[in-house]
Formats: sequence, structure tokens, C-alpha cells
Amino acid sequence: MKKMIIAVLAVILAMGTVTTVHADLFGRKKEKTVKTGTELLLKKNMHLLKGKRVGLITNPTGTDRHLKSTVDILSENKNVQLTALFGPEHGVRGSAQAGEYVEYYVDEKTGLPVYSLYGKTRKPTQEMLKDTDVLLFDIQDVGTRYYTYIYTMAYAMEAAKEKGIPFIVLDRPNPLGGIKVDGPVLEPEFSSFVGLYPIPLRHGMTAGELAMLFNKEFNIGADLKVVKMKGWKRHMDFSDTGLPFVMPSPNMPTEDTAFVYPATGMIEGTNLSEGRGTTKPFELIGAPYINSTDLAAKLNSLKLPGVSFRAASFTPSFSKHSGKLSHGVQVYVTDRKKFEAVRTGLSIVKTVKDTYPDDFQFLPANNFTLLLGNGWVKDMLMQGAAVDDIVKRYKSETEQFMNIRENYLLY
Repeated sequence: MKKMIIAVLAVILAMGTVTTVHADLFGRKKEKTVKTGTELLLKKNMHLLKGKRVGLITNPTGTDRHLKSTVDILSENKNVQLTALFGPEHGVRGSAQAGEYVEYYVDEKTGLPVYSLYGKTRKPTQEMLKDTDVLLFDIQDVGTRYYTYIYTMAYAMEAAKEKGIPFIVLDRPNPLGGIKVDGPVLEPEFSSFVGLYPIPLRHGMTAGELAMLFNKEFNIGADLKVVKMKGWKRHMDFSDTGLPFVMPSPNMPTEDTAFVYPATGMIEGTNLSEGRGTTKPFELIGAPYINSTDLAAKLNSLKLPGVSFRAASFTPSFSKHSGKLSHGVQVYVTDRKKFEAVRTGLSIVKTVKDTYPDDFQFLPANNFTLLLGNGWVKDMLMQGAAVDDIVKRYKSETEQFMNIRENYLLY
């Protein structure tokens, strides 16, 4: 009888589990599929666009669950008057490499004017907005402060405020989840396009939540509306959402890339290759002067939580050390919940610096300080400080920010 009861309970539990999963576009079983702000705009919030000329800020990540572009969805909708497109870094269709300026052009498919918000003009001009009554923002962020799309959003909010038109964010998941907050808070004197406002390196917020925080805490004052998602929970990373992952930029090809990015994006401020020009950008780290076996052993001996390192060699096809055989490691996040990204990135930098003091360099253009959002982290590394001491110093900053962000969490 006891075995029968256990068997019945097992069946009941299994049935309950089945009702909570969903097959995604590729047939994989996921938690109940998240509905993005884009989908909910079309189903429940079309009144926000009624009778208005619409400007859309987007890139290839602006799609529905069937991978149809928001540009095409809105341009084909008889109830929407789409009048202009605005592209962030890499452009509306995602065809530009990092740092490449995209000039004004006409979109071949829709015939709409496309304005670049990267390079010479990062904030929409009033001339660009002359035929626009409302601005929509539909871009997938990656959850790290030095990714530029959230500042494109902030500048566009300023422009909308100046023109007196509404600004609408179609919210999407933070692919890293919405619980963990990590890293130093940017100091205002280090403000740049890779860090505009005092937020931590890993902020744990969605674009919609950040828009609300920027709007109030940093006095933008736009007429802001966030179209919330349905079904997203803060514990979810992107693989939990049931949504297809679209490359946010040419060097952000997978969810794994997004997870290592808060750790290894800071490598851009050094003479180490961060893997650009390989098939594993930000996962492969190295330089011609490194012994890969030795570096992997030293990093693994640190026993950093949720991460392992494999000795690896690679030849970048472009960017740093282009065409040169480089040696280093591939970074594997083995436990996303335990992984401490910023500690990991700092540990890589310190280990290489200490092991190869005559070869390792911070780049002269202050890239590292801008990426970290302060000068003291670099100073402490140069002075030989332990990573634990650096982490201890920024923990209090992170905790203070978490108290502020609590006022803007939507989920």
C-alpha cells in the first residue's frame, strides 16, 4: 500500500510539472513562456500609438517569439503609422561591427528613414524627430553596465522630453536574471558612453526598470511608459524564458557570452585579447606572451565560485593580436547562480599582470577605468592589492544601490 501511495503521488507531481513547462520555438521544454512588452503592446496597448506618428528605436533583437522583426510587424499594421527608425551601435539590422559608425540611410524593406544613434549623433536631434509623435524602444539589453544600448535609451528619453512626446519602453528580460547585483558603482567623473550613470557593473534590472530609474534619479523627466512583460520572474535567466535568443550584437552570439561579459568585458581595457575575432568572444582570453597551461592552472587553483578555465590557444581574425597565435583560457560558467562575474574578471587581470609583469599592460586610453567606472580599482591592482580587498571595498556601494533600485523593480 505504501508503494502504491508513493507511485500515485509521483504521478500527480509529474502531471503538475508537465503543466508548468512549454515547448519553445525549437521544441525544447522550458518554463511557461514569457511574453515581452512587444507582444503585449500589440495585444493590449495599441491605444498608446493610436493616431500618432511612431519612431522606433530597435535592432535585430526587436522581434516577436516567431522571430518576426518589430520593424516589419509595425510597418505592416494598418493601425500604426511608423515614420522613422533609429539604430543603436551596430545598427537597426545589426550589420555594423563594434565602434563602426552607421550613416543615415533608407531601409530597403520598408522605405523608412533610418537614423544612427551611434557615432556622431548619440541623441536624436529635433530634426530627426520632426515626423514623430511618440518614440518606442525595443532592444534586448544584456544586463551589464558597459553595454551601450541602455544609454542610447537614456539619450532618446532626453530628446523625447525636449520635444514633449511620450517615450515607451517595450520591456524584455535581463538575460542574467534580476536578482544578483555585482561590481562597483560608477563614479560620475568617469561617465561615458560605456557607463553614463552611477549603477553597478551588473545591475540586475530590465531596460524598463532602468528607464524608470534613469528618468527619476537622474532627472530626465520624460513622459515615460513601460509596457511590462508577462510571466518573467527575477530568478529567470534567459534560458528559462522560452524565448529565442537573438544576437544583441556581433560579438554577443549566445547566452553564455552574456554571462561571462560582466567578467571579461573589462579585458578590453588591457592588451589581452578578449576573444574578438574568434567564434567565442569574451569566453576566450589570451595573448601571444601567455603560457596557456600555466594560466589555466593558476586560475583554477583560485577555486572561484561557479567557473572553470580551460587552457586554450586561438588566432583572432581581427581586433587585438589579429592574425597572431594567442594563448590563454576559455572561461566556462559552470553554475550561473554561484558565479561572481566581477571577482572573476579582476582575478584574470591580476593573475596575468602578476605572472607577466613585463608584458601585460593596461591600454593608455583609460579604457579600463571607464569600463570599471572608477580609478581606484586599477590603482589597487597596480599596487598589488588582493582581489578580496577590491571586492570588499565595492560591496558597500553595491548594497547602497540595491536600496535605490528597489523603488523601480516591476517584477
